[in-house]
Amino acid sequence: MFRIQPSGQAPRLLTAALAVRIARAVIDPVPSDAMPAAAAAVLAPLQGRRVAVAMSGGVDSSVVAALAHAAGCDVVGITLQLYDQGAAARRPGACCAGADIRDARAVAQRLGIAHYVIDMESRFRTSVIDNFVESYARGLTPVPCVECNKSVKFTDLLALARDLGAAALLTGHYVQRLGDAPGELHRAADPNKDQSYFLWATTQAQLDYLRFPLGGLAKAQTRALADHFGLVVAAKPDSQDICFVPGGDYAAVVERIRPELAQPGDIIDEQGRVLGRHAGIHRFTVGQRRGLDIGGQAQPLYVIGIDAARQAVIAGPRAALAVAAARLDGVNRLGPGDGPLMVKVRSMAPLAPARLDGDWLLFDTPQYGVAPGQAAVAYVGNRLVAGGTMVETRRAVAGPALLASA
Repeated sequence: MFRIQPSGQAPRLLTAALAVRIARAVIDPVPSDAMPAAAAAVLAPLQGRRVAVAMSGGVDSSVVAALAHAAGCDVVGITLQLYDQGAAARRPGACCAGADIRDARAVAQRLGIAHYVIDMESRFRTSVIDNFVESYARGLTPVPCVECNKSVKFTDLLALARDLGAAALLTGHYVQRLGDAPGELHRAADPNKDQSYFLWATTQAQLDYLRFPLGGLAKAQTRALADHFGLVVAAKPDSQDICFVPGGDYAAVVERIRPELAQPGDIIDEQGRVLGRHAGIHRFTVGQRRGLDIGGQAQPLYVIGIDAARQAVIAGPRAALAVAAARLDGVNRLGPGDGPLMVKVRSMAPLAPARLDGDWLLFDTPQYGVAPGQAAVAYVGNRLVAGGTMVETRRAVAGPALLASA
């Protein structure tokens, strides 16, 4: 059961038996020469059928709702209220709180579609925020967007869409789902907007129910469509990756929830010699250089490991960051991955050649700044075939074992 709030009505409880009546209004259709062919191909099979649209209050999901409505779909907009943390909820680029919920409601009213706000704060806190904090406590560097997509959005929201009788759940992600069931997950046509890295944990069953109308579009096309539809969010800034962190100060969020983690400790070298002090291991990630504040060294120092048990940050030269392999936890396979692969070890990292050997990812050439807790996502061409969380690394050069594991 979810607590939901239809726009302009008192809160209600939604069950699988709830019938939603949708009063559809007529808006200006997209001219045939303006409807992007890629979006039309996604939406044409859904014409006349009910679809659910995950509406965050941003321009992307708002355009998805408008396109689906204009394509003749029976659209239900769903907005998740995930957190309410003062400045985080009000800042530009946040999502799923405060002003963003009001923007989603305004878009739904403009389109004349049903719109529901679902209170998911408790679930988001336990599944995403608490996991985020616990990861830093263990010396890992988490990717909260992956956990949010895996648990809240593509589990709970997807179940709700089914309860509403929707034939598909549409989102504003820039990825492509190609082929009939079983569908394939591919990178977006616009490489600068591709979000497939954050969707590696999507199961095949989830993928077969999901649709991504913007996967074949460039961002400029999306904003032009928002202007065409007269949406209030047409010029709204893009959302940030970590939506619940005000001002990007993730350490403050960690310390607010777990104040005991603001525990000073030693910065040591590979031989265990103390080089300096730090204000908490949660303030550091493997590959980081800024914040060590250690001078008088022959070479610049980087964070090359974190020892959570000793509350120690391990520093060393860049050469010590070279990684030959990473062990993956929770591997999700969406395609054949037995041959040569191209892999991302960070969302903004370039693709690197590698291969899978059991739960170990073996790099063809050493990779730098590979942080345990981050995801490794594997592709064959543009198709995402596997992904997992890196929990251990194997050094590419001789030296003391500095394995960071969960």
